[in-house]
Amino acid sequence: MALHFIDNRSVPSASGQSLPVIDPADGQPYDSIARGNAADVDAAVQAARRCLDGAWSRLTAAERGRLLMKLSAAVAAHADELAAIEQRDCGKPTRQAKADALALVRYFEFYAGAGDKLHGHTIPYLDGYSVLTWHEPHGVTGHVIPWNYPMQIFGRSVGGALAAGNVCVVKPSEDACLSLLRVAELAAEVGFPPGAINIVTGYGHEVGDALARHPGVDHISFTGSPRVGTLIQQAAAERHCPVTLELGGKGPQIVFDDADVDAALPFIVNAIVQNSGQTCSAGSRLLVQRGLYEPLLQRLGEAFTALRAGPPTLDLDLGPLIRQTQQERVRGFLDEVRRDGLPIVAQGRIDPAADANGYYAAPTLVRDVPPQHRLAQEEV
Repeated sequence: MALHFIDNRSVPSASGQSLPVIDPADGQPYDSIARGNAADVDAAVQAARRCLDGAWSRLTAAERGRLLMKLSAAVAAHADELAAIEQRDCGKPTRQAKADALALVRYFEFYAGAGDKLHGHTIPYLDGYSVLTWHEPHGVTGHVIPWNYPMQIFGRSVGGALAAGNVCVVKPSEDACLSLLRVAELAAEVGFPPGAINIVTGYGHEVGDALARHPGVDHISFTGSPRVGTLIQQAAAERHCPVTLELGGKGPQIVFDDADVDAALPFIVNAIVQNSGQTCSAGSRLLVQRGLYEPLLQRLGEAFTALRAGPPTLDLDLGPLIRQTQQERVRGFLDEVRRDGLPIVAQGRIDPAADANGYYAAPTLVRDVPPQHRLAQEEV
């Protein structure tokens, strides 16, 4: 069983409870994680505070940067291992899982060089006066990480916080946390002091809510749905805790008549189906200038027909969706499409090697979607 990581140690949940880890490729449990609660969050926050008041505060910005560079090197050395963990945990095709591990390397690398460059300013003022500003860390920061890109979002959220002098308590998605627990172990191995990085696993309504409400947390970072983002804001606002949010949306790709279709087509398709379409910036709404609409639609239809979803290790265009409820939600959108008579132009296929119990969905191209339709308004 995968345990919490607090104070550089793997520790069980205070309640002794656990949650199953499901392989989305076949729908079967293959591991378990600790089911955290408010007591576990409190233990992690206290460990982070001790670190902040102790070993972490004695490090210079340059020394923090060197630790982040060591962690970047450790992640690079274990990139294949981390990609394999992420692949099974999230159902990512091999290329995507490896790209995520290498992106994590780059995030830590970037922040390693940025930490000692957070300079203050001098400001012209009255004669005989000198006015200056400087940056201080928030302190203990909370990070709620989603299931679609755990390593990438951990890197850009936690990496930046550490570089600026903060310590971190992380709540990963209960659907995707195994790679982050391994990264935390690597951080301890390269010399991060106990309490600098703490990870508490479990449900959002138990661990995430407790983290947002904890009086010892000085800043919250959240990536996820607008609905949950609102709840995080409300909980943090009760104690005037600042919040950084990255929420979902329905951003369009826009194609004009003078576009080079041969050059644009692979980017258009990839922006839709990358990570099985489970991306907050997925270009799943396509706006095309009228003169190019029909020719582009024909080319897109051909491209979609060729797409395949299947077992992650086959490294096809798409893997499974993250969980059964996500699969059911996608099917619900398609049911609405058929009920409302929207034309389906093309569908990819699910590879015969895919397990029937896996959470697969065939990529589907729908045309002439009214702007007010739910398919054009909401993330799928």
